[in-house]
Parts: sequence; structure tokens; C-alpha cells
Amino acid sequence: MYKVFEAIDELVTILEEARGVPMTSGCVVPRGDVLELLDEVRDALPTEVDDAQDVLDRKDEIVGAAEHAAESMLSKARLDAETMVADARAEAERLVAEAAAHADRLVADAQDEADRVAAAGRAEYEDLVGRSRDEADRMTQAGRESYERAVEEGRFEQGRLVSQTEVVQAARTESARILDATAEEAARQRAECDAYVDGKLGEFEDLLSHTLRTVGKGRVHLRGGMPAVPAGVAAPAFDGHGAPFDYDGA
Repeated sequence: MYKVFEAIDELVTILEEARGVPMTSGCVVPRGDVLELLDEVRDALPTEVDDAQDVLDRKDEIVGAAEHAAESMLSKARLDAETMVADARAEAERLVAEAAAHADRLVADAQDEADRVAAAGRAEYEDLVGRSRDEADRMTQAGRESYERAVEEGRFEQGRLVSQTEVVQAARTESARILDATAEEAARQRAECDAYVDGKLGEFEDLLSHTLRTVGKGRVHLRGGMPAVPAGVAAPAFDGHGAPFDYDGA
């Protein structure tokens, strides 16, 4: 059938490329090429037509065979599907049963564990409560004893503080007395010191006066005249020879 289509395509090409006849719709084609192509078509058609006719004659047979094959495949597929569904259902039921049994075991184990934990917790709670009560009683007794001891110590400390307050008051009184006596002694010693210093200054004043008289007498004796008496110093006395008189016998 391919040769027929190829020859027809070549004929179409020849007609499309043929030179046209002026003033008409005809054309000039190569007769030999066209006839040769037509012969090829004539030679090829019977074989192809026979093959097509065979197909048409066997159409019912082919269609029936295809339908039979399709029905067979469909039946087999339906059977396989039913088998797979049955297997899947059985597997699912088995898995569900196993899961249910496993869940039951887990629930039973969890219940046992919960009972054990609850019992242990109850025992621990009772033990803690008992120990807490004992500890509370012990702490209460210890607190009562500590309170009584603290009260007793407070009373003792109160008496000691009261006694110390009396001692402090007496100490303050004695300190005030000592301070007053010290002030009086300091005033007395200051007065004695002032009197001693005043006496020493008087003696020093007398010594200075005597020294000045001696110096004046020496100067007069050296000059042979009346001595110059410094301001604030008593004039010296003279004897019959014009020398100053020394009261101390100098």
C-alpha cells in the first residue's frame, strides 16, 4: 500500500509542476512518466486490495478473537482481583486480630503496672505520712523545749541586764566623781604652778635689777662720772667717793 501512495504523490507532483496550455486550464505532462506511474499503481493495487479484503473478511474473526481475549483477560483480572481482595481481607483480619491481641496484652500489662505503681505509691505515701508525723512531733517537742529554754535564757539575760544597768549607773556616778576630783586637782596644780612661776619670775626680776646696778656701777667707775640710769630702773646710790653703792656689798 505504501507504493500506491508513493506513486500517487509523484503524479500529484508532476501535475503541479506541468507547464500550462495558454488560454486553457489544461497542462502538458510527460506521457511516459505518467503511464509508468499508473502501471505501478495498477500492479500494486491488487496485492494491497487483496490484503485489505482479507482483513475485511477476517474482521469478524479478529474482532471475536479480540473480544474473547478481552473477556478472558477481564475474567482473569476479575478472578485475580477477587483473590487479591479475599487475601487482603484475610490478611487485614489477621492483622486486626493480632493488633487486638497485642492491644489486649498491652492493656493488661499497663493495668498490672498501674496497679503495682499505685500500690507502691500508696505504701510510699503511708511511709512518708508516718515519717512526717514523727518528724512533726519531734520538731514540735524540740520547738517546745527550745521555746522554754529561750524563755529561761531570756529571764536570766533580763536579770543580768538589770544588774548590769545598776553597775553602769554606779560606774557613771564614780566616773563623774573622779572627773570632778581630777578637775579640782588640775585647778589646784595650775594655781600652784602659777604661783611657782610668779615667784621664779620675781627672783629673776631681782637678779636682773642687781645685774643692772652692777653694770651701772662699773660703767660709772670707768667713766668717772654720774651713770646714765636706764628708764624704769632706780638710780644708784653713791658713796662719798662718787662710786655707786652696791646694796649687796659689791
